[in-house]
Order: sequence, then structure tokens, then C-alpha cells
Amino acid sequence: MWERGGPLVSTVPALLRVLLFSGIFLGAAPAPACPKSCHCVAKGGLTAVQCASRNLDRIPPDLPRDTAVLLLSSNRITSVPGQAFKDLRHLQELDLSHNAIETVDAGAFQGVADSLGSLDLSHNRLSRVPRGAFARLRAEVRLSDNPWHCECALQEALRELRLDPETVNEVVCHSASRQEHAGKPVVQVLDSGVNLCNFHHKTTDVAMLVTMFGWFAMVIGYVICYVRHNQEDARRHLEYLKSLPSSAQVSKDLDTISTGL
Repeated sequence: MWERGGPLVSTVPALLRVLLFSGIFLGAAPAPACPKSCHCVAKGGLTAVQCASRNLDRIPPDLPRDTAVLLLSSNRITSVPGQAFKDLRHLQELDLSHNAIETVDAGAFQGVADSLGSLDLSHNRLSRVPRGAFARLRAEVRLSDNPWHCECALQEALRELRLDPETVNEVVCHSASRQEHAGKPVVQVLDSGVNLCNFHHKTTDVAMLVTMFGWFAMVIGYVICYVRHNQEDARRHLEYLKSLPSSAQVSKDLDTISTGL
């Protein structure tokens, strides 16, 4: 979320990863129905799924429904499709860092918005996110080391998030709607009072005015052509009428013919 004073970032650490590797899941039985390329460990009705560094190019579709920790870092995943985790109602930690993710679809985190406590999307290739991609997400989110394009959609997405306080200054504008913002942390740009959405609306308004002017000019041009065409027709018609003999001349000619007879 974002307020006038700046981002409200959570200070709650991602404890699940620490618990996973410090012994909570040690000695637990392997979980059933684990994706072939991953390693799953079940404990207390929840499952930790380790899929890091497995050369995956997509999110496994057959994840256990009781997955609480899902580690997918250091793979070749390029996108997070809509409803990718919709059946994982117990998911609390999701690590998608160090991939090649370029797109996060709207509704990608639908179904886990209430349960997810930690989301890592750092070190990817994200430049834009659609509006509503992080809607109602309560997780602490890492978005650092991505080639972000600073625009209205990103500003609106950040208003909905709790950014990780340790990496918030590493969310940098790789490019921007206004070039003077390129290379600066997004939080610094927004804290300076800049409203990227206002700039977007102004640009849109200018485009609309240009379009309206174009249509107006086209209509005026059509009217001028129409009037000129009608004037030309009227002129030719008038010349034709002038070329016709008058009624007086016709009567005179008839009298002449009668006299001759």
C-alpha cells in the first residue's frame, strides 16, 4: 500500500524458509503426489516443495494442494499465468526469484491472496504489470532487480503492496514515462510528489485532442468539397439555362413564320 508519506512496508521476515532448512521439516515423510522434478516434504498436514534450480521453464501444474512453501528460484520460468496457484489455499511462501519472468498475468495470485505471507519476484525481467495483478495481496513482496518501466500501472500496483523494506530502494526505474525519472528508485520518484497517473492522463488528453482535431479537420474538408462541387453544378446549370432561347424570342420567331406564310 502507498500513502502520502511513502510506502508502508512490512517488517515481518519470511520465516518459513528459515524453518524449512532449520529442521521443522527434517525427518518428515516424503509428501505424496509431488511433481517429478521437485522434492516434497510433508509435516503436520503441510508440504514444502523444493523446485529450485531444476531447469524448469514453467510452474509445475501438479503441486500438492497442501503446499505451504514453494521454492521455484533459479529456473527458466518466463511467465506467471492467471490462477497459477488457485488450488494452493495454504501457500504461505512463494519464491520465484532468479528466473526470466517477463509477464505476470492479472489474477496470477488469485486464491492465495489471503494466505501468502512472502512473495519473491526479484532478479527477473519484469518491466510492467497489469492493473490488479497484486490485488488484495497481503504478502511482503520483493520486486528488486527488474527492468521496471515507471508508469501509472506500476504506481497503482505498488499502492496495493507491502514492499520488503530491505530491497525497496532496489526497485528502480529502468525506463520511465518521463526520462528524468530513469535510473531512480521508484519510491524516491513517488515520494517526491510525482504522480505518474496524472502524466498518463495528460498524455491521453493530448492524444484525444489531436484525434478530435483530425476528425474536425476531415469534416470541414468534406463540407468545403461538397459546397464547391454543388457550386460547380449550379454554375453549369445556370449556363445551360442561359443558353436556352427566351419565350419572347420564340414568339417573335413564330410571328415571322406566320407572316411568311
